[in-house]
Amino acid sequence: MKNTVAIIGLGLIGGSLGLALKRGNLDLHITGFDRSYSSADEAYRRGIIDSIAPSAKIACENADFVLFATPVNTTIALMKEAREWSLKEDVIISDTGSTKSPIMEAAKWFTEQGITFIGGHPMAGSHKSGVAAAKAHLFENAYYILTPLENEERLKVDRLANLLTATKGKIVVLDASEHDRMTAIVSHFPHLVASSLVGRLAEQEIDQPFVKKLAAGGFRDLTRIASADPTMWRDITIQNQTELLQQLDGWLNEMNRIKSMLLANNPEEIFDFFADAKQYRDRLPSTYEGAVQGALYMTFDLHIDIPDHPGVISEITKILAEEEISLTNIRIVETRTDVYGILVISFQTADDRKAARNALSTKTDYSMHIL
Repeated sequence: MKNTVAIIGLGLIGGSLGLALKRGNLDLHITGFDRSYSSADEAYRRGIIDSIAPSAKIACENADFVLFATPVNTTIALMKEAREWSLKEDVIISDTGSTKSPIMEAAKWFTEQGITFIGGHPMAGSHKSGVAAAKAHLFENAYYILTPLENEERLKVDRLANLLTATKGKIVVLDASEHDRMTAIVSHFPHLVASSLVGRLAEQEIDQPFVKKLAAGGFRDLTRIASADPTMWRDITIQNQTELLQQLDGWLNEMNRIKSMLLANNPEEIFDFFADAKQYRDRLPSTYEGAVQGALYMTFDLHIDIPDHPGVISEITKILAEEEISLTNIRIVETRTDVYGILVISFQTADDRKAARNALSTKTDYSMHIL
């Protein structure tokens, strides 16, 4: 008998989950629901789901597994609605939200009713959104965090983990508060910093109009994450407020320490500041070296030194096309300070970048530099 999985929310994450699960387990029947019927219809036509449910309630009441692939606030609202649903006795419910504490607080009601809820967060993303961008390999080599409530049966956690092995993600079990603290450090707070740096640039462009052109190089790359969806990041900031305030306090203390360093103007102290940062940063795992993708979604860039003659860019893109390597962006960097090459090509995965580097290294004479 086939297990039934209900996926509620058929965007990038929900669609990619459906593709990954169907790729890894032919004994599943996946039913899907999305408030946008066009998204649900596209998911059905692409074979992401096997049937379209007329409502979240109907999708979930016959399911062995329920996966809420919706924004955190929407998921919490659906969880409250689900209190009136007739769910299967042994159903396992999970979600994909990027903050876990509010989800797991809402999940306590299910535990009191003997219903299993295990939080989930696949740490993967894309430069595109919507079901049209869904890919079966989206979660490969990315951490997939599970956050069960305290005293949850290990067999239930293992049952969900077994289902999710089809994603080829690295499944890790964490406490919800621990998850939120760590994602605040390496993902949520950096978004605040990046956005504030962009805000400083915008303020100073009034008196220094040319500064915007200088920002086209390293500054643009440093603040890339500030281009993320503002609605999503508004919600994340509100949901993870406590952890973000702690990070901000630590950041302000660090900025005061740096201010004192600047006022003292001691060359040795300044050198040590930069040297210590470089040493620690250089020890961080690199996705290019095969490390698992972290919490902060990144594109994978090649920086290429190329000669300035007609046709050189089309030559490079032709090689990539012949090798069937997809790129997500290509741009020319005019400001060269702290930039490793004038042409920047971005890829969806580390494997695509590696394949592109190998292809271009063997078929051109251009020097490759990897950030």
